Order: sequence, then structure tokens, then C-alpha cells
Amino acid sequence: MNVDETFISHLVELRARLLRIFGGLILGFLPCAYYARELYSLLAQPLLEKLPQGGQMIATEVVTPFFVPMKVAMMAAFIITLPHTLYQVWAFVAPGLYSHEKKLVLPLVFVSSFLFICGMAFAYFAALPLVFEFITHFAPQGVAVMTDIGKYLDFVLTMFIAFGITFEVPIFVVILVRMGIVSIEKLKEVRRYVLVGAFVVGAIFTPPDVVSQFMLAVPLYLLYELGILVAGFVTHPASGSALIYHPNDQSDSMKAQGENQEEKNG
Repeated sequence: MNVDETFISHLVELRARLLRIFGGLILGFLPCAYYARELYSLLAQPLLEKLPQGGQMIATEVVTPFFVPMKVAMMAAFIITLPHTLYQVWAFVAPGLYSHEKKLVLPLVFVSSFLFICGMAFAYFAALPLVFEFITHFAPQGVAVMTDIGKYLDFVLTMFIAFGITFEVPIFVVILVRMGIVSIEKLKEVRRYVLVGAFVVGAIFTPPDVVSQFMLAVPLYLLYELGILVAGFVTHPASGSALIYHPNDQSDSMKAQGENQEEKNG
């Protein structure tokens, strides 16, 4: 098989995997769209519980009451179908990976997905209630708190993404150590700078209140420490990095090509 044929076969395989991912999202979206209003009510619960008497959520545009719940339904469908999406991505890239890469990449993919969802859950159950309680507490007397549902969704999505990425810190630390880019000792030396940086990141990616910044910065630093701890267990300097190329290893695709060539020569 020449280079052009190999490239075309990869494109055909990529198209098939993308169609399966898209089909999975559609199948996940249909039931979520049916319960879109209930899903938005669930998403809005942290704010609704903290609103003062007379406070309510409003829609300031004509199409907002339709599009906002649909966005929530799509977000829910993405989370529900995430295992299927990851499997399709894995099925596409796995034949081109070396055996030692497969042993590392597959666990990292699923662990990182799990940690991202944990970050979203932490934001929903812990961070958002505290943030809304802090914000609504300072509402002047006689002022009715009315939050636009579209802006609320944007705010919550920003918090979900910020906390989801924050919970990926242990993965980043383990990868950096595993690849030999930085040592565990060096990571321990820069702890004080990481602590300051955590609060800077919290100030940038969260709303301008102390509670949001604190709720992001503290987990960020603690997860950094967790990453150092985990890296000490999974890293084996004597055997080298699992992400470094080993000449004796062959990817499954290379082995298959070699076997096909031998059959032709035979």
C-alpha cells in the first residue's frame, strides 16, 4: 500500500469515526431535549436556592427561553456520550500507537475524563452555592435580584470549564514528570510560586469575588500536590519514560504492514 492509499484509508476511517461520534451525540441529545426544561431547572438550582424573596430568573430576548434549555440539553448529551466519543477517538488512534504508549494513553484518557467530570460536580455542588450565597447576601435592601437565564448559563459553563481544567492538574503533573521534562524535586521547589499562581488563575478565570477565587485556587494547589504524590508512584526513572520512543517497539500498524509485505513476497 503506497502513501496515497494509506492517507485515503485514514481519511475514510476518520470520516467513519466522526459520523459515529455525531450519531452518538444525536441519540444522546434527543432524550435530553425532551427533558430540557427539567435539566435547566436542575442546573439553575444552586442560584434559585439562594435568591432572596422576590428574586427570579428572567429571559430578556424572544428566543432565549428556547435556545438556553437546548444548550443545556446539548451539554448533557455531550457528557452522557463522552465514553462513546472517547472510544471512537481511541479506536482511530490506537492502531498507530506503540504498545508502551497504549498502556499509558488509555488510562490517562479515561482518568482525565473522570477528573473533568469531578471538577464540574465540585463546581455544581460546592463552589456555585457558596458563590451565589456570597453574592446575593450583598444585594441592597429593596433591590429585586433578577438574573437572565442566558447569562446565567454562560456563567455556569465558565465555572464548569474552569473547575474541570483545574481537576486535570494531576494529569499534567504526571505527564511532565513521566516525559522527563521536570523532576519531582523541582516541582516541590516551586510550590510557593504555584500557590501564588493558583490565586492569580482564580482571579482571572472566576467572577470578581473572593469566594470564587478561593474556591478555585485552593483545589488547584491541592491537586498540584496530589499530582506530585501520584507522579512519585507511577514514575520509574530507571526504566525510562513510557512516552519516549523505544527502537525495539513497533506499532500495531507497522507490524501489520510487515506481515502483509511478507505474505506478498511469499
